[in-house]
Amino acid sequence: MTYEEAWALLCEYNREPFHLQHAKTVAYVMEWYAQKLGYGQNAEFWKIVGLLHDLDFEQFPKEHCIKSQQIMKEKGIDPAMIHATASHGYGMTVDIKPEHEMEKVLYAVDELTGLINAATLMRPSKSCQDMELKSLKKKYKTSSFAAGCSREVITNGVEMLGWDLDRLLSDTLEAMKETEEKIKEPQ
Repeated sequence: MTYEEAWALLCEYNREPFHLQHAKTVAYVMEWYAQKLGYGQNAEFWKIVGLLHDLDFEQFPKEHCIKSQQIMKEKGIDPAMIHATASHGYGMTVDIKPEHEMEKVLYAVDELTGLINAATLMRPSKSCQDMELKSLKKKYKTSSFAAGCSREVITNGVEMLGWDLDRLLSDTLEAMKETEEKIKEPQ
């Protein structure tokens, strides 16, 4: 599956600009992590997993990560991609545990990218380019800020990866800075 094919599939099930933007953000952050962690040869796969991770969320929020598996199976999508996208719902809607490092990254950064986007919208610049780790950590520690972004999931993701929180926050912020312009482009 190409990125363009994945985008077309995403748009079949998602119309809200927020959901499309989130999918693109996670896609580019996942691609960035693939390069950073030494999986450059699989960067496109990581990117597509990021793009499709919430395929079913807009239309089927109560069956999130369940309905997407059915949709993808019907479309003949690679079982590895189905597993990877579904695994980010581990402990919430599915019992598919993230196994590969890529799945663990997706699990951790999905919620975190939402928190960083919320913090970005609060900035006068409306950009993460001038955001510092200290500012992000303050927002992260304020549970009422972007309350829909689960700190528990982010913490669990950090533990799965065997990283510390500062590394995840710092790297994800860097990924979003480096990909911000790509994310703003159509498709």
